[in-house]
Amino acid sequence: MGFLVPLASDLNRDGDATFYINWILARRGTDLETLKCSNVPSCSLSPSANGNDSRHFKGDRSPCGPSRVLHVRKVPIEVSEAELVSLGVPFGRVSNLLMLKGKNQAFIEMASEEAAITMVNYYTTATPHVRNQPVYIQYSNHRELKTDNLPNQGRAQAALQAVNAVHSGNMTLGGTASGGDGTLMPGQSPVLRIIVENLFYPVSLEVLHQIFSKFGTVLKIITFTKNNQFQALLQYSDPMNAHHAKVTLDGQNIYNACCTLRVEFSKLTSLNVKYNNDKSRDFTRLDLPSGDGQPSMDPAMTAAFGAPGIISSPYAGAAGFGPAIGFPQAGLSMHTMPGALGPLSMAPSGRMTLHGMGPGAVHSVLLVSNLNPDSISPHGLFILFGVYGDVHRVKILFNKKENALIQMADATQAQLAMSHLNGQRLHGKVIRVTISKHQTVQLPREGQEDQGLTKDFSGSPLHRFKKPGSKNFQNIFPPSATLHLSNIPPSITDDILKDLFAGTGYTVKAFKFFQKDRKMALIQLGSVEEAIQALIDLHNHDLGENHHLRVSFSKSTI
Repeated sequence: MGFLVPLASDLNRDGDATFYINWILARRGTDLETLKCSNVPSCSLSPSANGNDSRHFKGDRSPCGPSRVLHVRKVPIEVSEAELVSLGVPFGRVSNLLMLKGKNQAFIEMASEEAAITMVNYYTTATPHVRNQPVYIQYSNHRELKTDNLPNQGRAQAALQAVNAVHSGNMTLGGTASGGDGTLMPGQSPVLRIIVENLFYPVSLEVLHQIFSKFGTVLKIITFTKNNQFQALLQYSDPMNAHHAKVTLDGQNIYNACCTLRVEFSKLTSLNVKYNNDKSRDFTRLDLPSGDGQPSMDPAMTAAFGAPGIISSPYAGAAGFGPAIGFPQAGLSMHTMPGALGPLSMAPSGRMTLHGMGPGAVHSVLLVSNLNPDSISPHGLFILFGVYGDVHRVKILFNKKENALIQMADATQAQLAMSHLNGQRLHGKVIRVTISKHQTVQLPREGQEDQGLTKDFSGSPLHRFKKPGSKNFQNIFPPSATLHLSNIPPSITDDILKDLFAGTGYTVKAFKFFQKDRKMALIQLGSVEEAIQALIDLHNHDLGENHHLRVSFSKSTI
């Protein structure tokens, strides 16, 4: 092997040597736990237990006897010490930790054997996930960990000290209140606070219910907007379910590169829900009123979601369906959350559809009506609707030019565009945007008179969302009088940009460059309608020096 192994008598005399060997063996592609356990008849490790492939523990052998030291396998290499310690927090104090990153394994020592037994029993029925990957926990052959003299243990000790401080009431995880004010400690409260960042696609109460129901019975949900962020409070029937959901879902994306979940424990220990509607629901009280002007539960949608109390989508009045829920590889995959989306099934396109509703129920084509036929063009609609998704085709109806069909890249982008643009003023008219019964926009047949009213933009270089993870996903806002300008070359001054907008016929009320980046600026126009028209006219305007102006709506004001 190329290194000296201490005598067995030395190992018995000094447990530290055992872990030095473990550390060295990990660098050689094995570990002492595997070597020792494979020679113990009662151990359940498979002979090839390397933690790096799909081979599993053998289920037909008896496990190693209970021990307060637990062996964790298939640990993602990028995992932090704090994430591993958090696996044990709800069951009792974690007294020590040893990570073998080279082997994708770790040892967690609990303060008592009873806590370790409870932890193993729980995770046997509910496989824990760390960094979107399942990990496996069993009893170790070791009775305790001695890691005082091991290198690289500083971060592990820091994580352990944080946990000990939590249990002593000096601090809490996730910014929740300490035990001194009468609230429950983290890991004990069944209520989670959820923030959805990068809200590119709408997230509804029923979407949250389906995701979080994977981890236990959800009793109540309240959704609200605070500090321009979509948030929710969600109560489980068991605090352990809340912990498991927090560890697994915090930092995950609902959709590819967007709608990121931030999950922490709430100070509250119980939620008081007054209404069952699209903003709040008590699943234990189906008799609650819907509240003034709020939509009540739709029986058809309840059946489709397969769970009592699930309400209809906020879009049901316009479209009659809930949002298409996609969980690509970068987000929450079906493998990662088995059974989490039981009422959903994978459509041939790779997106999820609701049981009981055919694929045709979810369309990506919008019908836009009450347009000004003297001023509108396919290109103008492409630019405007392209703020909220990638537009593939636009068709202004030949005999009814005040109407147009717009095909978006998918149904969720169509919903997003509809929610932001319906009711906005364009060329002096209030436009109406609804979901069309058509599934695609047909191109004109060869020789068919069209007058350039139908355009295919599927290959356009101006699509804003073709790159996964693009910053454009994070900057989707409703139309506003303030526009965000970017891709400005160094030679362009504020006067040049103000003259550009004023010379095109718009009222410039204010302008300022970003202090730290003069490639970007904000410009405030006379009205939202002016800003909409200016975006259509000047997005991709050639500023010279191989720079084309990028224009979008801003959430900020000057």
